Amino acid sequence: MKRILLIAAFFVSSIVIYAQKNLSGRIVDASTNSPLIGATITSGEIATKTDREGNFTIACTDNSRIIISYVGYETQERVIKSCSEVIVIALVSSSTTLSSVEITATSSQNKSLLYQPLSISKIGLTELKRGTGLFLDDAINGNIAGVSMQRRTVSAGQQFNIRGYGNGVRGTNGPQSNFDGQGYKVYLNGIPVTDAEGITMMDDIDFGSIGNVEVVKGPAGTLYGLAIAGVVNLRTIRPIAGKTSVGQETVVGSYGLLRSTTSFQAANDRSAILVNYGYQESDGYMAHTASTKKFVNFSGEFDINSRQTINTYAGYSKSYDERGGELTIAQYNAGDYSGNPAYIKNNAHSKVTSFRGGLGHTYRFSNAVSNTTTVFGSGMATDVSSAGGWTDKNPLNFGLRSTFDTKFPVGNGISLSGITGVETQTEYAQVIGYTMGANPNDPNGFNVITGIRSNQFARSGTLSYFTEWTLALAKDLSLTAGVGNSNMKITLDDRIYTANKPTHFEKNYNNLVSPHFAINKVFSKELSVYVAYSGGYKAPVSSYFFIPYASGVNNTGIVNTELKSEKGVQYEIGSKGSLLHDRLNYQLALFQAKFKNKMAAVAVPNATNTATLYSYIVNSGAQNNRGLETSLSYEVYESDRGAFRMIRPFANITYSNFKYEDYKFQFSGTTAPVNYDGKTVAGVAKIVANAGFDLSMAYGFYANFIYNHKDPVNITLDGSLRAKGYDIINAKIGFKQSLSSHFDIDAYAGGQNLTGKQYYYMIFVQQLPDAYLPAPKKALLFGGLNLKYNF
Repeated sequence: MKRILLIAAFFVSSIVIYAQKNLSGRIVDASTNSPLIGATITSGEIATKTDREGNFTIACTDNSRIIISYVGYETQERVIKSCSEVIVIALVSSSTTLSSVEITATSSQNKSLLYQPLSISKIGLTELKRGTGLFLDDAINGNIAGVSMQRRTVSAGQQFNIRGYGNGVRGTNGPQSNFDGQGYKVYLNGIPVTDAEGITMMDDIDFGSIGNVEVVKGPAGTLYGLAIAGVVNLRTIRPIAGKTSVGQETVVGSYGLLRSTTSFQAANDRSAILVNYGYQESDGYMAHTASTKKFVNFSGEFDINSRQTINTYAGYSKSYDERGGELTIAQYNAGDYSGNPAYIKNNAHSKVTSFRGGLGHTYRFSNAVSNTTTVFGSGMATDVSSAGGWTDKNPLNFGLRSTFDTKFPVGNGISLSGITGVETQTEYAQVIGYTMGANPNDPNGFNVITGIRSNQFARSGTLSYFTEWTLALAKDLSLTAGVGNSNMKITLDDRIYTANKPTHFEKNYNNLVSPHFAINKVFSKELSVYVAYSGGYKAPVSSYFFIPYASGVNNTGIVNTELKSEKGVQYEIGSKGSLLHDRLNYQLALFQAKFKNKMAAVAVPNATNTATLYSYIVNSGAQNNRGLETSLSYEVYESDRGAFRMIRPFANITYSNFKYEDYKFQFSGTTAPVNYDGKTVAGVAKIVANAGFDLSMAYGFYANFIYNHKDPVNITLDGSLRAKGYDIINAKIGFKQSLSSHFDIDAYAGGQNLTGKQYYYMIFVQQLPDAYLPAPKKALLFGGLNLKYNF
């Protein structure tokens, strides 16, 4: 009997041993494809960790389930259909581990955020996908201290405000532009979105395909040219190494929201390709605000050999966004979202068809020297209408950015590294303005174009060259110094001849020198402290220095030759850290940014002071911005087992004490400028705070919760009228799982402004009686399903 039992036991164990195989694979970071060392792989009661190359081997049986976890990353569960396959699993960062997050452009040899002596915020898919993932302002406003993002419509007219520096000058009524962004620069996969004149229009950007956002706060002229407020670097989603897949994601929501995205991704050790097609529509949240968009994006990265890499990007978009116009204070307070009748009568809209592309080449001459050169171009056909009429603009932009990255050992643990380069861009633009009036065939319908108001052809060119160097000393102390020199030339031809008026205008802004100095000290590879000084400029755009011709006025149709560039300087002290084994991450910055030669409008009235004949732009005073920004996240709980796998709360707060200094502005219908010295800068809240948590659970369930608070803000320059503050709550739940080795699913539902509070997307400073572009009156509910097939 004993012999029979032994034989049976041997037989059973042989079957188990035969059935049990070894699974091999590799664990990498989803955004960089770099190996994750020490990631934990669990299968039942067996566990192992990855080696220095991110590789692992673990006992396995077919159709079993493994769990992959790593501190600072979202835990994944994967069904293994066949143990014989070699798998590559990419983990998505669930927190900003500062010691491992790398930035785009830096002179420091160590590119991690911890070693950068300035305030840079970086967010990835975790933050971008806490909401619908379709509107970048949702992620920016909830996750980046000191930066706000606005939009005019459902999906157009997006603008950034970085540390209180808003946009351009708005005619005769207010100090900001509600139609374009100025003062900052935006890049997409290394290609400038900002045109050669310094204007940023983002109607054609597919924010749903963005996987990484990096914001440099404050003057950044040393490395980026004319960027007085800062820089925003956008990167499309990076394909996962070792995987080829097709995916289909559909999002539906309130107000007729529908988004369909079809994607193809393929990547191996030497190449990565992403192709996206997206269709998006919405009925809008107030009268005349429907939106329709189509996007096609391609990005590719190819390692030609050990020395050469090629990066490519191409994007096509076609969009049409209706503009309902701004609401008056009375309309907003009464909850009347019927819109602005003058906008609606003119069928106000923004129609954009665009192509944007670039080709980058990196050549590594040696371990010490490499060059990256990118050529880029974009072409657009736009037509927009508003209360003031209709404008066609067809800009063509092209240019080049080339940088040399160098690093040299000096000895005794000291090294010197630098980035030196040039960026140049040229724009040709035809701009035709039209008057609008009643349609004779349909007087009760939309107005139609009735005549040409203006016809201008402009050529703008920028040239910036720069160098910045970091001396890395012993004990992780580094010194950084750099300088940039920017130049701009604007040429404008008025195609409508007027007797005794010039038709050709030129203006140059040269030798705009932007320095940067900083000291950074890293302690125990965990936290850093830095002090920094930086400078930058903003040159006027063509519409600022050219005073348009006005009938019957002798001194119009001339160039405003006295207009100067705005100059910004910033002093900053801050600290960053990844503490408690990278579970606690924080950033803290105290700064003063001062912008001199601020541009303002002067309105010239008629003899009886009953109307404005024309207006022109002048330099007037300064804006002194002092502020404090802090953000933190803490991985409270992380486990391979149990109902809860990860609990991570996060919070950020911005305190702004921004004042005008000797800032004068003359409004329409007034006879003299008014000085707003000492007044609080309009359009900026004193306190903005956000708090929430991310939750990861067993079997792929996840959730997040976000609370947003914004203080009241001044609508008028004198502070006599204020927009009320608001508090809103957003939440999302979902299920994300690998159903097999081939199929992945992500199903989710959520809501924004769940309590139905009244708030706004944008306010118009000093644009009375108009003031508000409201957000949806009720909660925006949404749900989505993302299916992916892995080959």
